[in-house]
Amino acid sequence: METGARRHGPLFIVVVLAVLIGSATVGTAVQAAETPRRGGILLAAIGADAPSLDPHQEQTFATIQPVAPLYSTLLQIDPYSYPNVIGDVASEWKISPDGLTYTFKIRQDIRFHDGSPLTAADVKASHDKILFPPEGVRSIRKHHYSAVASVEAPDPSTVVFKLKFPSASLLANLASPSNVIFPKKYLDKDPNYFKNNVMGSGPFRFKSYTRGSTFEAERNPDYFVKDRPYLNGYKFFISTETSVRAAAIRSGRAHIEFRDLPLAEVEAIRKQLGDKVVVQQTPFVIHFDITINNTVKPFTDVRVRKALTLAIDRYTGGKVLHGLTGLRDVGALTRPGTEWAMAQSDLERFPGFARDAEKNRAEARRLLAEAGYPNGFKVVLKNRNVKLPYQDFAVYVIQEWRKIGVEAEHRPLETAAWYADGRDQGNFEVVVTPIGAFIDDPDQLLAPYITGSSQNWARFSNPAIDDLYSRQARTLDPAERKRLVIELQKIVLENAYHMPGLWWSRNVVHWAKVKNWVAPPSHFTNQKLQDVWLSED
Repeated sequence: METGARRHGPLFIVVVLAVLIGSATVGTAVQAAETPRRGGILLAAIGADAPSLDPHQEQTFATIQPVAPLYSTLLQIDPYSYPNVIGDVASEWKISPDGLTYTFKIRQDIRFHDGSPLTAADVKASHDKILFPPEGVRSIRKHHYSAVASVEAPDPSTVVFKLKFPSASLLANLASPSNVIFPKKYLDKDPNYFKNNVMGSGPFRFKSYTRGSTFEAERNPDYFVKDRPYLNGYKFFISTETSVRAAAIRSGRAHIEFRDLPLAEVEAIRKQLGDKVVVQQTPFVIHFDITINNTVKPFTDVRVRKALTLAIDRYTGGKVLHGLTGLRDVGALTRPGTEWAMAQSDLERFPGFARDAEKNRAEARRLLAEAGYPNGFKVVLKNRNVKLPYQDFAVYVIQEWRKIGVEAEHRPLETAAWYADGRDQGNFEVVVTPIGAFIDDPDQLLAPYITGSSQNWARFSNPAIDDLYSRQARTLDPAERKRLVIELQKIVLENAYHMPGLWWSRNVVHWAKVKNWVAPPSHFTNQKLQDVWLSED
């Protein structure tokens, strides 16, 4: 039996987060104990507009960062001890000895912002929408929960997940910040209601949203943690331009940019403002890649796909792009340095990962000629109209492809259009895509490579990959699970179904007046803001 309970005691210090997975650490100093101050509006800059407001259907910082404080989740990643799982609306839980039944007790003092009580029925309805989505509802995470047979709510304070087989990662997956709890009564009327509307039970209540400009929320005085939140509210300023967001931090128009700023901008801000700002540096559970549409010519030919990935000198790219974008580490589909990572000696055997760039390009030109493209070809590279790091990464890729005769037209799109063309319609040849998660977990990071996953933008299908994914998800032996995870990655790389680029590192600079917020290695987690306070207005 395993049990858990949420920690509700005051958190009076900002902790240095020693990231438990990977070698990097947060670059911020421990602050002396201080009494939290109430009041103030936290001002934040954000680099994109949300394609929709429904976290169940989206996987972008542009959705989760503004709306996470408006909602509660069943479980959550401990903001001060990544990647430990703690409760949110779940006060405690237990797992049956056979690992097939997870029983959660739901707090009975929680109300949605419209005054209605949050019960087990709402928790069940919300998770049913994710795990078993109705017709016309997208669920990009249902593959993370293949072990779940049913979700039951036997009484208002109990939720039971019944499994078909034991799951290695279910508890962590249920802590996804995107698994927000909606009121059942709204889902019953329209399961897509929350794409354009908000009704949660989180520490803040929705105030206003002007698309492309601002998103605002105010303190929820009836939040179930009675002395939270400390802030009166928060306000996001939306801009796709890195320089605009950096200028907002520099001038004090924004206190923080939660996602990332280039190291050069961070250093310039720190040089100008000194100890008025704090910089937190962490690894990032996200890599920036090129997704190749496996259903359109010439990319149905594995030789062409291999040529594209062989052309990219990732090792030089990491050196060139790190200061500009934070993109740095060369790795496969799980983060380098973690327990799931492929050994470097193994990685270098696959197309595009050997260190001799000229030899790689010679092989790329040979493959193109063999495939019928001795002089290369032209292609449109679609992208998101967010400079950091999307467009800088694309510029590097385009110049690398040019060396093997492939001429790419760079076509940035507004976020919603980028998702529509890439994820929803497959209307692209090649497209810049980030692959990431809220934790370092194979269920999360490998879902984009299985048949039928809405995260599989490349639209390929390989039964061997599907089998390995299913087996690793139900394997409780860590050594065997790692073996399966590595084998899956090898198949993706050998067939060049998808083109991994570089793993990101995270630089968060914020005014020192922002207290009690720690940057985890994901820009999806620790966004509820309930414990954050401002030492001055």
